[in-house]
Amino acid sequence: MPVKYKLRKNDPVVVISGKDKKKKSKITVLDKDKGQVVVENVNVSKRHTRPNQSNPDGGILDKAMPFDISNVMYHCGKCDKGVRLGVKTLDNGKKARYCKSCGEVIDKN
Repeated sequence: MPVKYKLRKNDPVVVISGKDKKKKSKITVLDKDKGQVVVENVNVSKRHTRPNQSNPDGGILDKAMPFDISNVMYHCGKCDKGVRLGVKTLDNGKKARYCKSCGEVIDKN
């Protein structure tokens, strides 16, 4: 059964551990079943490929690899740092994510 995560696709994040620590980017793929994320231009490895129809030349390609979701934090634009997210109910009864550091509402569903 997948775990609920407060992060979503296209969220701005900052990497908090590993070789790409302190890099800021956005989430391109979120795998809730495995608890992994693929972040744009982070954790990039070289992939040696043979020539095929989609890539007739073959060669060495850069591929963003997945890593654990616990290694990223949401990047708040107002705080300008990695923050934890919370969920609160708005006046109209809808739920919204908010920054636990400054209290700014991230999105209004």
